[in-house]
Amino acid sequence: MENLKMKSLAVAAELPFLQTRLRASERVMEQLRRKDAVLASRMCSTETLMEDLKGQISDIQASNSSSASDAVMLEQRLEIHLDTLRTNIEDQVHELKNKFSSSQLSLEGRSASAENRLTDAERQQDELRKTNAELESRLRSSEKQLEDLRTANTVRAAELAFLAERLTAAQRNSEAELKVAFSVGLTDSGIVGPFEEETTLIFSKTITNIGQGYNSSSGVFTAPVRGLYFFSFTAADYQKGYMGLYLYRNQQPVLFSLDLNDHGGYTSTTSVVVLQLEGGDIVRLALPASYRLYDDSRSFSVFSGFLLFPV
Repeated sequence: MENLKMKSLAVAAELPFLQTRLRASERVMEQLRRKDAVLASRMCSTETLMEDLKGQISDIQASNSSSASDAVMLEQRLEIHLDTLRTNIEDQVHELKNKFSSSQLSLEGRSASAENRLTDAERQQDELRKTNAELESRLRSSEKQLEDLRTANTVRAAELAFLAERLTAAQRNSEAELKVAFSVGLTDSGIVGPFEEETTLIFSKTITNIGQGYNSSSGVFTAPVRGLYFFSFTAADYQKGYMGLYLYRNQQPVLFSLDLNDHGGYTSTTSVVVLQLEGGDIVRLALPASYRLYDDSRSFSVFSGFLLFPV
């Protein structure tokens, strides 16, 4: 396609040059025609002059017979001169005719070549017009398809936005309706601890676990959604001394509940807290090193929590 366009442009650019050469050849032919006409006129004038000279000779012969020999000589000389002139003129006319014929043949050849090249250029231009028409048709078709795609994309974008809004609303409703609550007891085995280092307590007795937020194997509660949560725990023991628990959010301690059993016998300590958690945050209770707790089937030590509302 690009080569065809370049070739057409080259031919179109050469046309003015061919037309100029054609006009120059026509001017040369016109000059040759004029020169031939001048020579023909001169030949006609010479012949007329010869006739006049012959007439004068006849007059001279009639008026003076004594000069007959001179007249004959003059006539012979004039005849020779006229023959020479006639021969020169005929040679020039023949030469001009030959030049005219050669120029005409050359001009006709050039004209035919120019016409052929012009015809070829016009044919190529017609082909280019057809090709351009086809390309324009294809371009219009592509533009229409593009516009249709844009319209379809706009419609789909609106549909996606609507679906995203509905999904967001559904998620809000789902979160608002989400129910999370747990309550677990420490153990039925009696004494827990003391340990040589701080230890996460595993409350192994599941009383309630709505939403399955508490893991009784690891002792960790995991927040399912971002929201406000309520937690409480009660720790019990029956020996004299200090007892207490840490409550952690992720790896940071939030509070430490401490109590002194200075009289012996059963005693307990209770704490509550409300925490704002992100989805995936964890909450756990940990027993400090050298501390101990007690629990049995009566569930003296309990850990509880629930979702107040999402935020």
